[in-house]
Amino acid sequence: MAILEVKNLSKTFGDLKVLKDISFDVNQGEVVAIIGPSGSGKSTLLRCITMLERADGGEINVCGMNMMKTEKDKAVFAPKKILRQIRLKIGLVFQNFNLFPHMSVMQNVIEAPTHVLKQTKKEARANAEKLLLKMGLQEKAKSYPCELSGGQQQRVSIARALALSPEILFFDEPTSALDPELTGEILKVIKELAKEKMTMVIVTHEMAFAREVANHVIFMDGGYIVEEGHPEELFGNSKNERTKQFLQRYNS
Repeated sequence: MAILEVKNLSKTFGDLKVLKDISFDVNQGEVVAIIGPSGSGKSTLLRCITMLERADGGEINVCGMNMMKTEKDKAVFAPKKILRQIRLKIGLVFQNFNLFPHMSVMQNVIEAPTHVLKQTKKEARANAEKLLLKMGLQEKAKSYPCELSGGQQQRVSIARALALSPEILFFDEPTSALDPELTGEILKVIKELAKEKMTMVIVTHEMAFAREVANHVIFMDGGYIVEEGHPEELFGNSKNERTKQFLQRYNS
């Protein structure tokens, strides 16, 4: 069952058309990796789906709810009540962590559940303790972001996103701000989430990781989806010359 449907999505910044007729589905429990060169529109696509940017045209449906569609050549968004319901279904992990620096690890994780989901502090804390244990950060609950390594900060941001129990989790290059040693920490966490059948869409430059963990890979270039398919098919036997060119360094 498709938990996310994107149809003919377009986005323009001034005269620059960043997304051009993007269409794809994500099924429940599926891990989709989006790869491609810098400037191909990958992060903008995620920002449009998570409502950090407003798409100019096309259609987005999340968990059977319509977020936006095009009517008479104009993007029409759902009422605020529906958009709020959709926001609760999606989580986003940023490349630069975006933690609140003045809050402890525990406070960062319980902030949204108490204010957005209206959980009691006790409920939110109990759930946060489980998530921090899962992330291997149970001893860091009272620490502040500045006292953590980059890998630890990113694991806190993943715990924070999971605290809202999203149906689908988006990652925007989750390892790009980390050195190679710390990258492994985050990839291990994402692999564990994949085993648990968490639905995920991951923009990444880690080709080996995309090949190993994804069920479906999308290659973007110049604002278009150039090619997509099963990882083994796309990495091992891509049909498009541009895809082959991009993957040449990785495959060599």
